[in-house]
Amino acid sequence: MTGFADLGYARVDVDREARQGLPEVVYAPGKQPAEITGIVTELLASGTGPVLVTRLDPGTAGQVEVPGGSYHETARLMVWRPAPPRPFRVCVATAGTADWPVAAEAEAVCGAIGLTTHVVRDVGVAGLHRLLAVREELARADAVIVVAGMEGALASAVGGLVACPVVAVPTSTGYGAALDGVTALLAMLTSCAAGLTVVNIDSGFGAAMAAHRLAHTAVGRR
Repeated sequence: MTGFADLGYARVDVDREARQGLPEVVYAPGKQPAEITGIVTELLASGTGPVLVTRLDPGTAGQVEVPGGSYHETARLMVWRPAPPRPFRVCVATAGTADWPVAAEAEAVCGAIGLTTHVVRDVGVAGLHRLLAVREELARADAVIVVAGMEGALASAVGGLVACPVVAVPTSTGYGAALDGVTALLAMLTSCAAGLTVVNIDSGFGAAMAAHRLAHTAVGRR
């Protein structure tokens, strides 16, 4: 038993669902539609959980020849066999409207893997009253994903308001000194709100998978 299926152009990790609770997720850039088709077909045949393809542009999505998939254009996500809901609530909070595409990826991935999601949009710290108005919504979550660009301050503000895990996603939103998200990334990494989890720039997917790991552990202990 190798734990993977050798397709020649890819070694598909068919054992990942048993190890981590979810099948391998397919990253689309750099892959041909026929390769994505083959990998997805193998994953569907080898497991029972949801199968996801991330960062999939609309043109390529139309060429993936596997029936039954649903495509979320803003999130650039295609999903087969979405998971049933689990009792773990994730609030996705965005600093600004420009951060929405990254937040959409986080929300769509969370939903596809069975996490209950709630979105709070446009609550950046330039208008702090907007954040305080949704404080109770944030407090009811089991985890909060904070998506923010520019100076990335929303993650610290939310981290100081809630007790649950906070996963911070820096985005590439902002003018010159924002450095395509590096400024937000460094600000989140050096946050004075202790215990933030920080993922890569523009990685809504990474934030959703961090929430999955939290849920996979927490739900199993309830």
